[in-house]
Amino acid sequence: MTFAWPDLLWSLLALPLLVLLYWWLMHRRKKNTLRFASLSIVKQAMGKGPGWRRHVPPVLMLLALATLLFASARPRAVVTLPLQQETIILAMDVSGSMRATDVLPNRMVAAQEAAKAFLNDLPRSVRVGVVSFAGTAAVVQPPTQNREDIVAAIDRFQLQRGTAIGSGIDLSQITGQRNMPLGPGDKPPKEFTPVPPGSFSSAAIVLLTDGQRTTGPDPMDAAKMAADRGVKVYSVGIGTKEGETIGFEGWSMRVRLDEDTLKNVANLTRAEYFYAGTAADLKKVYQSLSSRMIVEKKETEITAIFAAAAAALVLLSAALSVWWFGRVA
Repeated sequence: MTFAWPDLLWSLLALPLLVLLYWWLMHRRKKNTLRFASLSIVKQAMGKGPGWRRHVPPVLMLLALATLLFASARPRAVVTLPLQQETIILAMDVSGSMRATDVLPNRMVAAQEAAKAFLNDLPRSVRVGVVSFAGTAAVVQPPTQNREDIVAAIDRFQLQRGTAIGSGIDLSQITGQRNMPLGPGDKPPKEFTPVPPGSFSSAAIVLLTDGQRTTGPDPMDAAKMAADRGVKVYSVGIGTKEGETIGFEGWSMRVRLDEDTLKNVANLTRAEYFYAGTAADLKKVYQSLSSRMIVEKKETEITAIFAAAAAALVLLSAALSVWWFGRVA
């Protein structure tokens, strides 16, 4: 827990003084009582005293004051909150290497099935778009809430030559932000101003690839552009780390996963990297991602919680005082 105004915590030192004041008042009251000639006569007249109950309302009021003083320092804590994610772009590699069978039945089919399961775990209010990339990138489904259209777009993937990871990131972040609806009175910004990485909470990119960049812009340049716009890029590497030799349209090559680049892309945009060596691993990755798209952990000011607790203690103290003694002590 952190505090916006930590110096105000020094005010808690006043609490022991209040405890001493309460003890002094009770001691003074006792001395005044002893002035009567006969305590037994007084006790008979008053009946059974309040005993320990007389101390409960003051203790509750003291706790309420301590809570208010604590709240005045504006405490902040990491809490789990609903994520206001409105648009998610699935950027999926459709290069020829996705036909490799080290992930059964092959990388492409495993990726398609996991992506469709991912859709089922997302709230219906989240819009999802699909970008495919190989030698170039293309929007195969603009962001929509229609899950049937998204599934149909994923099923239409056709394998192609080349792996332009940077192009996939570029087109995904443009698609995600371009399709954000403007609010009443909002106007498109005339000039671009960089924002803190990961600060754009309305859209995110899930990037899935199995190989190294062979063409197109540098993925790190594309990630930098996404980071400057606050867009998170969650990267998923699919396939064995050792790689595999595949044949495609008369040629063969060994495809390896460039984990370092994918990790750097995720780190630069304040997101996460996931490795999926099997179809089961890939499904678990997407399940983890779906939970991240619904909630997030964020440092938030929780002053209101302590203020509410203090108010409840005050009300409880007053209620008990009225119930036991017929007045607010």
